[in-house]
Amino acid sequence: MKSKLLVTLMMILTIVSLSGCVLNIGDHESKKNTDYWKVQQEKNRTNLTTLTMGMSKDQVLLIMGTADFTEAHLSQAPQTEQQEVEVYFYRTQWTKGDGRTTKDECTPVVLRNKVLVGWGESAYKSM
Repeated sequence: MKSKLLVTLMMILTIVSLSGCVLNIGDHESKKNTDYWKVQQEKNRTNLTTLTMGMSKDQVLLIMGTADFTEAHLSQAPQTEQQEVEVYFYRTQWTKGDGRTTKDECTPVVLRNKVLVGWGESAYKSM
């Protein structure tokens, strides 16, 4: 009798303690929070206006924060030394309402050897 009561009490305590645990996993662009991407786009556009050529990678990332996409590669032009090229893509414009951020909705920020050399499509294409 005591063991059944103890087991029942343990089960009740377990159920009650776990009932408050909720894990919410989902994308930030769901219909429940439609303003998130608008706020993020505006913030990224504002942050881009504070960038200046020659900033260090650390300065750029401090201002811009985490990128939506990144690319990196080593380039070597003839008769020059190898250069590290990093591109960070930040969402800045809405193009389609599919709930996903794509590169065509982002502005690229280009760094060469950890120094800001430009941002925007022309900087990305000229790297």
